[in-house]
Amino acid sequence: MTTTTPAYEARAIDPAVLRRLREQDDAGFTREPFTDTEGGAPLRCCLRHSAAGERIALVSYAPLRRWAAETGAAPGAYDECGPVFVHADVCGGQASGPGYPAAMHGARRMLRAYDARGHILGGTLVEIPVERVAEVDDALRGVFADPEVALVHVRAVEFGCFLMEVRRAADLNLT
Repeated sequence: MTTTTPAYEARAIDPAVLRRLREQDDAGFTREPFTDTEGGAPLRCCLRHSAAGERIALVSYAPLRRWAAETGAAPGAYDECGPVFVHADVCGGQASGPGYPAAMHGARRMLRAYDARGHILGGTLVEIPVERVAEVDDALRGVFADPEVALVHVRAVEFGCFLMEVRRAADLNLT
């Protein structure tokens, strides 16, 4: 396993986008917040799981659409919209940064790679137990070794849900 600082950043949903999603989601609906009685919902606003008693909302989100608007990409039919959990109100903030966030890991994740147009290049299935989550960094380095990869979406295998966006550090001006 490599121990160097990853050359990419895992990103939560941007706070400005979250404000809009709480008012009207990407499917055009206003969703009703609810109290999560059990906890465990994967929150895309802060890249952790909810705790029992937190107020959350399930909203429709089109992650590729936001990136395409920034970059001028034209993803066409790859512009998917799907369900994500977010805090119902402003939370502690975006938990973005270098490395894969261990709090969002499950045993099976798909690393879906996109090119600069926003078209899918392929996917890498990651079957790594939670106790070895640091190994996901090596898998992401492998995906980003392909110079055609502009962006990676991490998705849950069982439901296909978007969990987070991963970008190259060079695209983020990280030093």
